[in-house]
Amino acid sequence: MVLKRILIICSLLVCTLGFSQEEKDLKVGLVLSGGGAKGLAHIGALKIIEDAGIEIDYIGGTSMGAIIGALYASGYRAQQLDSIFNVLDFETLIQDEVPRGSKTFYEKEEAEKYALTLPFDDFKLKLPSGISKGQNIYNLLSRLLMHVKDVDDFSELPIPFFCVATNIETGEEVILDKGYLPRALTASGALPSLFQPVTINDTIYVDGGVVNNYPVDEVLAMGADIVIGVDVQDALRDREKLKSGVDVLVQINNYRTIKAMEDKRKKTHLYINPSIEDFSVVSFDEGRKIIQSGEEAAEKLRSQLEELAQRQTKKERKTIPFVRQNSLYIKNVFIHGNKDYTRSYVLGKLKLRTPAEITYEAFSNGVNNLSATGNFDGIDYKLVEDTNSPGEYNLEFYLRESESRTLLRFGAHYDDLFRSAALINVTQKRLLTNNDVASLDIGIGDNIRYNFDYYIDKGFYWSVGLNSAFNSFDKDVAIDFILKENNVPDTAAVNEINLQYDDFTNQLFVQTVFQRTFLLRLGAEHKWLRYLSETIGIDENNLPRTVFENTNYYSTYGALKFDSFDNKYFPRKGFYFEGDFHWYLFANGGNESFEPYSIGKAQMAYAHSFSPKFSAVLTNEGGVKFGSTKTQSLDFFMGGYGFKPLNNIVPFYGYEGLSLRGDTYLKASLLLDYEIFKKHHISVAGNIANIGDRLFETGAWIDGIDYSGYAFGYGLETILGPIEVKYSFSPERDTDEWYVNVGFRF
Repeated sequence: MVLKRILIICSLLVCTLGFSQEEKDLKVGLVLSGGGAKGLAHIGALKIIEDAGIEIDYIGGTSMGAIIGALYASGYRAQQLDSIFNVLDFETLIQDEVPRGSKTFYEKEEAEKYALTLPFDDFKLKLPSGISKGQNIYNLLSRLLMHVKDVDDFSELPIPFFCVATNIETGEEVILDKGYLPRALTASGALPSLFQPVTINDTIYVDGGVVNNYPVDEVLAMGADIVIGVDVQDALRDREKLKSGVDVLVQINNYRTIKAMEDKRKKTHLYINPSIEDFSVVSFDEGRKIIQSGEEAAEKLRSQLEELAQRQTKKERKTIPFVRQNSLYIKNVFIHGNKDYTRSYVLGKLKLRTPAEITYEAFSNGVNNLSATGNFDGIDYKLVEDTNSPGEYNLEFYLRESESRTLLRFGAHYDDLFRSAALINVTQKRLLTNNDVASLDIGIGDNIRYNFDYYIDKGFYWSVGLNSAFNSFDKDVAIDFILKENNVPDTAAVNEINLQYDDFTNQLFVQTVFQRTFLLRLGAEHKWLRYLSETIGIDENNLPRTVFENTNYYSTYGALKFDSFDNKYFPRKGFYFEGDFHWYLFANGGNESFEPYSIGKAQMAYAHSFSPKFSAVLTNEGGVKFGSTKTQSLDFFMGGYGFKPLNNIVPFYGYEGLSLRGDTYLKASLLLDYEIFKKHHISVAGNIANIGDRLFETGAWIDGIDYSGYAFGYGLETILGPIEVKYSFSPERDTDEWYVNVGFRF
C-alpha cells in the first residue's frame, strides 16, 4: 500500500514537472562566430532558422558574426540580409575606395600620381596599421542601422544584442553592449592587418575574435535556455592553403580558438557548422556559395529546429520602422576634435554646405574623401533628428586627427617623350599653418625633373597655392619643326635634329570650388623656356649648338575645370571640361621682338557605357592665339601619346611627338574600350585635327581635315598606374607608330 502511494506521488510529480516544462517560454540565444567572408554563411543559416519558426531572444556575435547579428537584431529579416549582401561590392568596401567623381580636385591629383605612400615622421619609415580604415563599412552600417540610431543600449533593440572586441593595449575581452552601434560593430570586426584599429572613448580595439570568437557563455548569461550556434571558424590549414599574411594571422589565432571550442561546443544545444573549408576570410567574391553553405548546414538540423519552435510561446516582437529615404536634409554640422584643421577645411572635403539636402551616396563619398586625405585616424559621425523639425537632421562629427605629418611616396613612369623616370616624393602637412601641405616631387631617370607644390586648403573658400616645376626632355624632330624660328642656321643638309626642351615654371594662384564640382583658378605665372639643338650651328661661345629660345615670360591666367570621370585613364562614365586662358604681358631674354599676346584653349570629353564592359569616350578640343604673332615658342605642338601635359604639347594618334605645329588647332577623337577581363582593356581609337597658323582668319579650319590617325591598343590597370601599348598609323604617312606608356603620369 505504501509502495502504491509512492508511485502515485512520483507520477504526479513527473506529470507536473513535464507540464511546467512544456508551458515554460524557452528563451533562445543565437551565437554567431567571426570568420570574415565566411561569416556570410550566417545569413544562410538564419534563413533556415527563421523558416523553421524559431524566434530568437538574444544574439551575441564577433566580427562578421557581430555585423550579421546586429542587423538581424535591429529588425532585418534573413531574406533582406541576403538581398543586401548579394549586391555589395566588397572589394570597394574593404579598400575604402572613394569614387573618383566624388573626390576633390586635389585628392584626384594625389591619388593618380603615386604607387606607394608610407608615413615618414622623424625620418623613419613606418608601415600602415591596416590596409583599410573601415570607413566604407562604417558608412554602410550607419545607413543600414539608421532606424536604430538613437538606441544607445543594445538590450533595447528588437532583439537584445552584444558584440565582442579586444582591447589592443591589454589583450582583454570587452563586451560592447552600449554606445553607437555602427562604431561598436567596426571595432568588433577590425581584423588585424586588414583593418586599422578602432578607437572608442580613448580605448583602442581590434577584432573580438582575437580573444573570444564564439561568445556562447555570454549568451547563456543573458538568460538563454537554449543556444543555437553558427560556427564558421577555420580548422588548422596546411602550408598549401596559407597563401597570404591574413591567412597566417588567422592560423595563429586558431591555435587557441580550436582548443577553446572543445568546451564551447558542449554548451551549444544546436550546433551549426557550415562547410567553409574551401573559403578564406577574404573570399567575398564567392559570397553566394558561402551563404548557400550556411543554408545546407542548417537544413540538416531542420527537424530539431522545428521541434524547438513548437516549444516556444509566440509573442509580438518590438518593431522599429526602417528609414527608407535615399537622401538626408542636414540642418547643421557640429564638428568636434579638430585642432589643426579648420571647419571650412572639413566641410570642403565633405563637399557639404548647410542647410542642404544630400543623398546618402554623396554624403558617404564626402566622408570617404575626408578620410582619404590621411589627416584623420578616426572619423565618427551620428545623425540626430531635430526635435523641432522632424525629418531634418543635425550632424555630429567626432574627428581624431592623425599625428603623422610627413609622407614618403614613390612612383615610376615611362613614355616616349619624357622616357623613363622614378619618382620620389616628400609631403609635409601643417608646415607653416593649419590646412597647408607642401609636396616635393623629384623625378630621376633619362631626364631630371621636379615639381614643388605648397597649398593652403580652405575648402569652399578661396584657397592659396604656389607651384614651381622644372621639366626637360630631348627628342629627335624634323627640321621643319624649327624653321619658324628667327635664328635658324643653314639647314640645307639636315632633315632631322635633336631638340633639347627645358621648361621652368613658377605659379602663384588662388582657387575655389563652387557648385561642389567646378574649380576656378586665377593666378600669375613666370615661365623660363629654352630649347636648343647641338645638331646644327655654332653659338657665340664657339660651341656646336644653336639656341632657338631662351626667354623669361610673365603672364596672368585663369582656368576653369570640371571632372566627373569615374576613372582618369579608363573612364566609363562622366564628363570632363578644362578651359585655360593665358595673357602674356612681359618677356626678357632671347626674344627681343616680344609683343603681348594671349592663348586660349579648352577641352571637353564625355564618357558613356553601353554595357558594364563596353564604353566610349568622345573628346573635342582646340586652342588659338590672340594678338601678336611674333612669339611662336608657345605654339601648339601635336603628336604622340602617354605623356603628362606640358605647355601646349598635345597628343595625337598616328604621329610622333612634336610632329605638327601651329598657333591654332582643332581636334576631335573617339575611343572605344572593352574590358575583356577585370582591369584588362582593349581599345580602338581615332582622331582628326587641323593645325596651323591663323586658321580662323584664313578659313582653313573648316575647309577639310588635314590630319588623321588611328590606334589599336591594350591596357592594364596596376598599382603603378596604367600600362598601355598602342599601335597607331595615319593615312597621310608612310610609317606607323608604337606608343608605350607605363605608370601614372608625372
